[in-house]
Amino acid sequence: MDGTVLIADDDRTIRTVLTQALTRAGCRVHATGSLAQLSKWVEEGRGDLVITDVMMPDGNGIDRIPAIRRARPDLPVIVISAQNTIVTAIRANEAEAFEYLPKPFDLPDLMSKANQALSRRPRRSDQPPEPAPEVQDSADPAMPLIGRAPAMQTLFRMIARVLNADLPVLIAGEAGVGKTTIARSFHDLSDRRDRGLAFLTAADAGEEVIFRAAEKARGGTIIVENPAGFDPAAQARLIGLIEAMESAVGREDSPRIVATTGPDPMADVSAGRLRSDLYYRLAGITVLVPPLRARVDDILPLANHLLARAAAQGLPERSLGDAAASLLRAHGFPGNVRELENTMRRLALTASAAAISGTEMQGALGQQGAALPATPVETRGAAAGMAPAAATGRLSDTVEAHLQRYFDLHGDSLPPPGLYDRILREIERPLLQVALDATGGNQLRCADLLGINRNTLRKKLTDLNIEVTRRRKLM
Repeated sequence: MDGTVLIADDDRTIRTVLTQALTRAGCRVHATGSLAQLSKWVEEGRGDLVITDVMMPDGNGIDRIPAIRRARPDLPVIVISAQNTIVTAIRANEAEAFEYLPKPFDLPDLMSKANQALSRRPRRSDQPPEPAPEVQDSADPAMPLIGRAPAMQTLFRMIARVLNADLPVLIAGEAGVGKTTIARSFHDLSDRRDRGLAFLTAADAGEEVIFRAAEKARGGTIIVENPAGFDPAAQARLIGLIEAMESAVGREDSPRIVATTGPDPMADVSAGRLRSDLYYRLAGITVLVPPLRARVDDILPLANHLLARAAAQGLPERSLGDAAASLLRAHGFPGNVRELENTMRRLALTASAAAISGTEMQGALGQQGAALPATPVETRGAAAGMAPAAATGRLSDTVEAHLQRYFDLHGDSLPPPGLYDRILREIERPLLQVALDATGGNQLRCADLLGINRNTLRKKLTDLNIEVTRRRKLM
């Protein structure tokens, strides 16, 4: 690696680590804790690469990139930031940063990006760039789009790249991960944000409603919630709308379609719930939103953000005590961001002190953990002679009792949408595991027991990642 690297970061430790690593790699390094000094070096013609933090004592590193580009159009800039939000990623992309990496960053990854930047600096016009549209850091969607986990940073960078594209977007993920919030971000953070926004759901997919939505969202965005839930006639009407818009290519008032769906839209197509021709019209770009359990490092920052927002909305100010934070961090989190938000709001209301205790957190997580049926597990316990109370009656009575408790936990509110598929998913896996165990791993006997085709069983076992061990059943 060869070249001169300019580093701007107010953290002395980061400056030292980067200086040592880049020097060992063969670079010359100038490091400062001031954006003013960085700008002076750039204007003097120094440096082949800039690495800058965002929040600096004398300004914002992303805001400084247009000036750097005007002075040195061929000088690449790598942005590093602890502000791990989708807005930061979008602003870095709009400013045409060479790369954006969240803190704490992986040093080998940063070194690789630095080498790429020094090896092939992007060509840019010598003309001063048009100022990027201003995006406020204070944007606060219904659920926060923040996260330092690699899965979320990958998501943020993808959204930033396609934010203003004209292709339709399909946002896939489990219930409660924030798909609607991300759909809103495609409108609220894009250059369409001053135009119309309309929502379409299965409950309001009549012909007049669909075409009225197109008029309302002229030049803006139509968000289609779970098109697999639309009846066949409504799906046909939606296809007609999209075809009409496609035939009007070049019209500035054609809205963009952003749709949300479950984690496996192709399964909806295979099952006949979603027309394949509609799916391919919606999936110009597919964005997969990770569940909360796949981004464990984001749980505490999200929880703190949600507590702060609850306080801003008039609830008591709360913080996480050490024991509460440890319990929350270690929780398996079968739910998603919506469940985390409900838990934080409940604790904001019920905690006995400013700092939420471990006991209070344990109680809140225990309630959440009891949200879904545990019938198969309890049935195995009854077979072993433990006979819990919930397993002493008919199976339907047991399931009904658990579901009623789940509804009761939400008080006057309804559970999150998608309950039907969510409950079936939760029951299907233990049902298959218990049936396999009962048949000694014999898939033919298991399929016969369940009353399904063996190929269907094999597909379900593969989809659910259930390992099958063939053994002789002991009598």
